[in-house]
Amino acid sequence: MSTVHLLDLHTVNQIAAGEVVERPASVVKELVENALDAGATRIDIELVDSGKTLIRVTDNGIGMDLDDANQALMRHATSKIASVDDLQLVRTLGFRGEALPSIASVSRMTLSTGRTDGLRTQLHVEDSQIGSPGGAAGPKGTEILVEDLFYNTPARLKFLKSDSTELGQSLEHVSRYAVAYPHVAFQLTHNGQIGLKTSGGGDMQEAISDVWGRDMARSLAQVNLQAAGMALSGFVSPPHVTKPTRAFQYLFVNGRPVRTRTLTAAIDQAFRDLTPEKRFPLLVLMIEIDPSRIDVNVSPTKSEVKFQQEGQAFDAIRIALKSALMDHGMMPNAAGVAAANEALAAIRAANTPEVFDYRSYGTTPSTSGEATEPLLLQAHNVDVPMPVFQVADQALPFISLLDGLRVIGQAMNTFIIAETKHGVVVVDQHVAHERILYEYLCGVKGVTAIEKQVLLVPQTLHLDRRSALLLRERLQEVIDVGFELEPFGGESYVVRAVPAAIKNKDALKVLRDLVDELVEASVTRRLVPTREQIWITSSCKMAVKAGDPLSITEMEKLLVDLATTENPYLCPHGRPITITLGRDALFRLFKRT
Repeated sequence: MSTVHLLDLHTVNQIAAGEVVERPASVVKELVENALDAGATRIDIELVDSGKTLIRVTDNGIGMDLDDANQALMRHATSKIASVDDLQLVRTLGFRGEALPSIASVSRMTLSTGRTDGLRTQLHVEDSQIGSPGGAAGPKGTEILVEDLFYNTPARLKFLKSDSTELGQSLEHVSRYAVAYPHVAFQLTHNGQIGLKTSGGGDMQEAISDVWGRDMARSLAQVNLQAAGMALSGFVSPPHVTKPTRAFQYLFVNGRPVRTRTLTAAIDQAFRDLTPEKRFPLLVLMIEIDPSRIDVNVSPTKSEVKFQQEGQAFDAIRIALKSALMDHGMMPNAAGVAAANEALAAIRAANTPEVFDYRSYGTTPSTSGEATEPLLLQAHNVDVPMPVFQVADQALPFISLLDGLRVIGQAMNTFIIAETKHGVVVVDQHVAHERILYEYLCGVKGVTAIEKQVLLVPQTLHLDRRSALLLRERLQEVIDVGFELEPFGGESYVVRAVPAAIKNKDALKVLRDLVDELVEASVTRRLVPTREQIWITSSCKMAVKAGDPLSITEMEKLLVDLATTENPYLCPHGRPITITLGRDALFRLFKRT
C-alpha cells in the first residue's frame, strides 16, 4: 500500500489556517480586506470576548449571488486574479483565495450575502462542510459571522493572549484601514461598547483624529511628494511629538498596510538626530507605485512587500518626510530637545520604564501673552544694513529674528552672547555655522559654487583599502563639497584644492576625518552613505569649532547668515543652535516682576 496520499480538504484548510488565522485579529483583518475589495463604504465589526466567542463583519459592498458565495468558500477561489500574470498587477488587498475557507475550518461560520436589497443567500459552514443554502432578508452587501473560533483546535486557544491584548490587535488592524480608507465609515464594538468609530467623510486627517485623537491629528504636517515613480502622501508628526514604540507608524503601499525594513530604515534616517533616543515619530504614509514594480506575494498574511528598486523607495520616503517637516517649519525648539534628553537621562539612570510624555514640550503661550516659541533669536530691532537681507526674492521666514540684534561678545570661545528686545540670546557658534554650511552644500540657497582654495603644492592622501574603495564610489559627492582630488595609484589620492572654509585648518586631516566618518556610517548602518550624509559630515568638519575666537564682525555675520537659513532651530545632526532667556523670565529670576 502506498505511503504517500492526498490530505483531505479539512486537513488542508486547517494547515492553511495555521498560516492565515493566528488569532481573532487575523480574522478581522481578512474579513475587513474582503469588504474593502468589495467596494464597501461602511464596515461594522462586532466582537464578543475579544473575538474568541463571536466576530461579525458587515459591509455594504457589491455582495454575491449563490454561485459566487459557494465558490468563495472553496480554497484558492477568488475574483481578484485569473492567472499568474495578474500577480504582477495586483491592486486589491486580497488575491490568494485562502481566507474564507481557512477561517471556516477553525470556526462555525455563517455567510449571508446579496447583490440587491431584499432576499439574501445564507450559507452555514462547520468543519469545512458547507450546509444547504438558506435565505434571509437583508440589505445589499455581505455579513460574515464567525463563532467559537478555534473550537476544534483547542491547542490554538492556549496560545492566545489576554482579552485586552487580543482586542488591542483587532483595534490596531481596523485603525490602520480606517486611516487609509477615510471614505469608508468604520465602527468596531466589543461586548456592546463602541471601541472605534469613524465618519467616512473622506478626509484623512479627520480619520486620524477619530483614531488617534484630535490633539494628535492637529500636530501633524502633511506629506505630499512625487519621486522615483512613486506618489507619497499622508501626515507626519514634528520631532518633538514622539512615541516610545513604532505602533503609531502606519505605512501603506497601494493601500495595503505593510512593514518592511527598507521603509522603516528610511523613516529612521529622516528623523535621525531629530528625535530623542528611543523615541519614534507618528506617521501615516501612503505610497502609490506601479504594481509591476513591487511583489506583494511574499507571505500568506500579505503584510510584506518587496520593491524592485529598494534604494529609490528609501530615498523617496526620506526626502518626503524631511520636506514635509521643513515646509511646515515643524522643527523642535531647543528647550524641548534639552528637556526631553534630560528626562531620558534621568530615566536611564534610575533604570525605570519610559513614561515621559514629550508632547508636553510643544508650543505654549506665556502667562503674559507673549509667544514663547520659537525659542530662537526672538529679536525685533536690529542695527544691520537692510541690503544684507535682500536675497533674490527668496522667502526668509526667520529674517525678523535679526531685528534689533546686538552682539555682546563670546563666552568660552564657544557661545555667542547677544541681546535682543525680548531677552538674552545664546548661540552655539559651531552648530550655527554647521547649519549655514549644510544649506549651502545641499543647495537650499540655490545653485552656488563652493569657494575653493587651490593648494600651492598638491598633497597626497593615503588611505586603507576599504576607505579608498568607499571614497572612489563617492568621489563626485566629495568633489561637489569643494575638494579637488583624483586617484593617484593604489590607495592614494592627490589633493589639489580644498574648500575655502577650511583654508586655516589641516586640509588633509579634515578630508581624512570625513572619509573615516563615511566608512563608519557605512559599517554601523550597513548602508552606503547618502549624499546628504556627506553634506552633513562635510559641514561639521568645515564649521568653526568650539574654542575658536571670533571677532564681533564675524559673530554678527554668522547670526545674519543663520537667520537666512530654512531651519535655524537645529544643526544637521539635530543639536540645538540657539537658546533664548526671555525678558520676562529673566526679570522673574531676579524678582523684578
